[in-house]
Amino acid sequence: MHQIDCPWCGVRDEAEFKYRGDATVTRPAAGAGADAFHDYVHTRANPKGWHAEWWHHTGGCRQLVKVLRNTLTHEIRQTARAAEPLAAPSPETTPT
Repeated sequence: MHQIDCPWCGVRDEAEFKYRGDATVTRPAAGAGADAFHDYVHTRANPKGWHAEWWHHTGGCRQLVKVLRNTLTHEIRQTARAAEPLAAPSPETTPT
């Protein structure tokens, strides 16, 4: 089970959180057209390695938390508030 370090509440069990999706996707501009919105909603990569994700702390402060998680090992490297950036680990620390 994951232990997620909520920026507001501290380290909590994964059971208190709900996965909310990819934190790297940017919403298209209002006039971008139907194809851009279709891709935004439905087209997703399945990354291997480090990935920024949104997790919602439903069992605690109810805030969105950005989590840098390795999709191969499930290791959580870093967490941040929604407006804060996450720094991806250097390639030499990424498992193969």
